[in-house]
Amino acid sequence: MTPEAAATRVVQHTLARPPTLGAGRLVCVDGPAGSGKTSLADAVARRTDAQVVHMDDLYGGWDGLLFVAGHVERLLRPLAQGLHGHWQRYDWHAGRFAEWHQVRPGGLLLLEGVGSGARAWAALATTLVYVEAPRSVRLRRGLDRDGDAQADHWRRFMVQEDVLLSRERTRARAHLVVPTP
Repeated sequence: MTPEAAATRVVQHTLARPPTLGAGRLVCVDGPAGSGKTSLADAVARRTDAQVVHMDDLYGGWDGLLFVAGHVERLLRPLAQGLHGHWQRYDWHAGRFAEWHQVRPGGLLLLEGVGSGARAWAALATTLVYVEAPRSVRLRRGLDRDGDAQADHWRRFMVQEDVLLSRERTRARAHLVVPTP
């Protein structure tokens, strides 16, 4: 399925449901790294006036996946109460967290990345999308983007995401499953 066709399904599903994030709606685009989540989120954003937050900006580096929940909670819980949410961007080159960003309440928020559909905030998600692709394809996409020098990091991250996605049962809980070639 193309990102454009999948985006249409995501938007239709989301707008047919009542708000779940205060007066707004939350779309969590989850699935393993390199599966096409960002392409899908970009396609959804082009069809809507969505604010987009990428989980890559919230992880504290290559080993931050299993510890990202507090950053997401700091973003989502205020939004659920009609207040501005905040998040701090991780600077991958500097190896530390950098500037803060604000997200306005209401409207549509796309939270894109591995772990975005965690059970801890499942009640706030209007739509949980699980994007998947074969492991070898995902690794190749990641190395094409980040360079072969990152191969060990990618493999370590893939082990962490296997643990997280299995523990969270993300695919089984998804409203929509989107396979990509």
